[in-house]
Amino acid sequence: MKIIFDCRYTRLGRHDGISRYGARLVEELAKLHPVTMLIQDERQLEMLPHLPWVLGPSYTSPGEPFVALSVNKHDPDVVFTPMQTMGPAFRKYGLVTTVHDLIYYTHRTPPRDLHWALRLVWRGYHLWWGFQRALLNRADAHLVDSQTTRELMQRHRLTRNPMHVVLLGTEQPALPPRRTAPERRDLVYMGSFMRYKNVDLLVRAMTSLPGYRLRLMSRVAPEEKTRLIALAPEGSLEFLDGATDEQYEAALTSATALVSASRDEGFGLPVVEAQALGTPVLLSDIPIFREIGGEPAGYFDPSSVDSFVSAVRELEQDAEWARRSAASVEWAKRYNWPDAAKALLAVLEETAARRSARRSRR
Repeated sequence: MKIIFDCRYTRLGRHDGISRYGARLVEELAKLHPVTMLIQDERQLEMLPHLPWVLGPSYTSPGEPFVALSVNKHDPDVVFTPMQTMGPAFRKYGLVTTVHDLIYYTHRTPPRDLHWALRLVWRGYHLWWGFQRALLNRADAHLVDSQTTRELMQRHRLTRNPMHVVLLGTEQPALPPRRTAPERRDLVYMGSFMRYKNVDLLVRAMTSLPGYRLRLMSRVAPEEKTRLIALAPEGSLEFLDGATDEQYEAALTSATALVSASRDEGFGLPVVEAQALGTPVLLSDIPIFREIGGEPAGYFDPSSVDSFVSAVRELEQDAEWARRSAASVEWAKRYNWPDAAKALLAVLEETAARRSARRSRR
């Protein structure tokens, strides 16, 4: 079975979420079965494992709906892509796509790095479920990151193809952390500043949490930063404005908790990243966070500052913090790249076998 893994979403210089997902998953998959990477720029190889590769068109090119005409030349049995938008037309191979979440159907702000014309198409695409349904039904199978997303896809009848829940991986420490108390009264937020992320609630809560500091990891527009500073006591916010991986890990390993008041979420990878390091998480009480954070997480009403403050206060008890820390480490072990790769390989083998059987019947 010849597998091509679509690595065209790999960033240059530094991974984002999808880029890291693809790079780590192809690395682990290659330990189980030969894999050829599909890239769009040879500079991407600096961020990828040393594996066979072929060059293809950019995933943002106007010809993306017909990318199979290029991929067919390499004669794969099955192709895996870490997104759901790879063009299915004219393909001669099995296609397994990934649906990470459906967040953009309720929050339709396009990715900022797209050309304005593509942003317009992107927004129009998410105005109607029918476009997504038509695209997904032309693949053979789909990976989803959570049962919550799978159930949402079923509710909207987005595909008649098999859907497989394959958990995202995160980096697991070589030695499981054993932490008994936080080093600092820091609360860490990793995420965007879009309205549905509800960052205002976290910021306003700092008035009721003297002695705590809210550390915001992601890049933020100057005007948004100014607005948020005005909502909190002086010195209670720290903006890292695009923390490096090293800064992010250091912040987590010294913090009281990672926090998110999001009213909606696709998955919430920072939750798993924090738990793997033994950092408790405090999350808005929404279904996806209940699934991802599990029993070790603390939950609060995302419309109530008092509810969030109470959740923080619970962690001031040393025994409770230590219990949550240890439980978080154990819970996070299920989110690992080797298990994800094994599950993916099983899906690819099943997809290739089904396609071969259909050809034989013809």
